[in-house]
Amino acid sequence: MTAISRALASDIDVRAEVRIDTMARKDRKWYLTDTFSRHYGPFDQVIVTAPPAQARDLFTNSGLMNLASALDGAVPAVQPCWAVAVHFESAPGAEFEGMRPHNGVLSWLANNSSKPGREDHGQWWVLHATSQWSAEHVETHADQVIDVMLDAFREITGFDSMPDETVPHRWLYARSDGDDHPGCLWFPAEGIGLAGDWLSGGRVEGAFDSASELVRTMNQ
Repeated sequence: MTAISRALASDIDVRAEVRIDTMARKDRKWYLTDTFSRHYGPFDQVIVTAPPAQARDLFTNSGLMNLASALDGAVPAVQPCWAVAVHFESAPGAEFEGMRPHNGVLSWLANNSSKPGREDHGQWWVLHATSQWSAEHVETHADQVIDVMLDAFREITGFDSMPDETVPHRWLYARSDGDDHPGCLWFPAEGIGLAGDWLSGGRVEGAFDSASELVRTMNQ
């Protein structure tokens, strides 16, 4: 899923596994400090693409209360999502490659092996839980989550074979259920912009559209 972003970032300086904790402005330049007290900068402008809860924490830690309060409505609108990838040696034989089921547990299931260029032995299926179920089970152990989501998959498909591999993943900030989609947020007085899928309808194309709109706004 990160192949596109890795390719786009191949010729720029990316610092992975770094969490910026505070930002301070001096002489119209921004200086950043991470959680290990390492310093970065100076920078003319800052773009934040973290989910709104993490962006609000950053602004609060930096004393930027007007920016932090601007995210109060967006924070509860971004919901978690439990996902499980399951592999079957024998194909389930479903009559579909993807489905949005009317189910209390699952909101999406898809045959990942049906994507172009895949030559998987057997089949990989990806299961996404609903926002409500994920929120109610955000601290549930992954093994229990797998069991419940597999039971829902069996109920929907009628395929009762056991998978030979399962890969769970919990996204704490996955889906934006809010109705306010301004595209991006730009604070010209501070020189700080925000972009992300949650600002442009969700999904990966929302992230791309949001970033593109922010760049256009900054260059006006």
